[in-house]
Amino acid sequence: MAMRPLLVIDVVGLTPSLVGEDTPRILSLAREGFQAELGAVFPAVTCTAQATMLTGLLPRDHGIVANGWYFRELAEVRLWHQSNHLVQGAKVWEKARRREPELRCAKLFWWYNMYSSAEITVTPRPIYPADGRKLPDIYTHPKALREELNRELGPFPLFHFWGPAADIRSTRWIGRCAERILERERPGLALVYLPHLDYDFQRFGPQFEGNARALREVDEVAGRLIDLAREIGMEVMVVSEYGITAARGSVSINRILRGEGLLEVREALGREMLDPGASRAFAVADHQVAHVYVRDPDDVGAVRRLLEGAEGIDQVLDRDAQSSIGIDHPRSGEIVCAASPDRWFDYYWWLDDRRAPDFARTVDIHRKPGYDPAELFLDPAQRFVRAKILWRLLQKKLGFRALLDVIALDGSLVKGTHGILPRTPADGPVLISSTRRARTSRLAMADVSDLMLEVMLG
Repeated sequence: MAMRPLLVIDVVGLTPSLVGEDTPRILSLAREGFQAELGAVFPAVTCTAQATMLTGLLPRDHGIVANGWYFRELAEVRLWHQSNHLVQGAKVWEKARRREPELRCAKLFWWYNMYSSAEITVTPRPIYPADGRKLPDIYTHPKALREELNRELGPFPLFHFWGPAADIRSTRWIGRCAERILERERPGLALVYLPHLDYDFQRFGPQFEGNARALREVDEVAGRLIDLAREIGMEVMVVSEYGITAARGSVSINRILRGEGLLEVREALGREMLDPGASRAFAVADHQVAHVYVRDPDDVGAVRRLLEGAEGIDQVLDRDAQSSIGIDHPRSGEIVCAASPDRWFDYYWWLDDRRAPDFARTVDIHRKPGYDPAELFLDPAQRFVRAKILWRLLQKKLGFRALLDVIALDGSLVKGTHGILPRTPADGPVLISSTRRARTSRLAMADVSDLMLEVMLG
């Protein structure tokens, strides 16, 4: 059997219950082939889910235990880094090349995109000049592709990819980028990431009144890619990473640890900075999952008992319990906590908002030692906040250093979350395929790479 090229579209936040009249293009693909429930991996977050789908391994083996973790040798927390060297294990396109050495892979906006063995890559890569500005840009391989895409599509709309202005514009840019690469390069495997549903579903919850519009918008982008792929002879697969569930507040796990004298801070310019290397225990918060790093093994039992009694924490997993769900990797915390289904973990450690670090009120995904969905909101307590943004941007253009401190420090604003395993399959991730050859009703996320290989190679 000749190799069949394959397009895999990651529609973040799509669930079986959302595939319907508001996603007619995706529904049509399901009717052409099949739709299956996709068993979520723990934690149900972007980097872990993608690494699991592309390697066929669990976090204990591929090492992506969250969207970031504590690098013990550096005594630093790092999130949202892009080096593919962080992902352990063979990737699906590398496995496919064992049978088809000429297979070319295009990896478009899937995470851990830089320095991989894929022939074509595109991913956000902002420029951070020394004057404090953040300039939208992309990283591509080959290098010349960056200039070509910027010329044809304009700059990547970074501020519509994450932050208070995040909306369909970034997903449309990714779609147009993918269309050009499919048409011109004809890769054997193309991976495309469409993040649009993540934004308003986290802002307003999965049942907000704009739900139908968001679904139609992402379906339009996915539909254009599906039509083009079928026209040029590609099979198509649509996957998702997790479903969004309603949230009613956050759990300040680092404040709990600080209250027991386990977490240390250091003062700088009148503000409190987390000092992870000096802390006996602290947490890297990531949606509904928190990795708790405990310096002294003798403290693990006491920390576990403390967190087991905390409101909003559903599970407290030591190393033995982590093994049962495949997250027992050296990068994991000595303890991993799962929030209650309607709660999530914020990263806050300060007890007075006036002492919060200056980056806390900004969009700064790399400096914050934890995920912060409050970055999707402008602070409602600030008067004339939009005028403030315009003034700050003008200051930056004039060459002044200016802090764009417009983000709220209020976890109650966030109405949707993810990270724990779904309560029902209808609220979890979904897989849709254009081919019936490998038809199934349910598939584990770690089996997605084998299904890709079966569709491509038979």
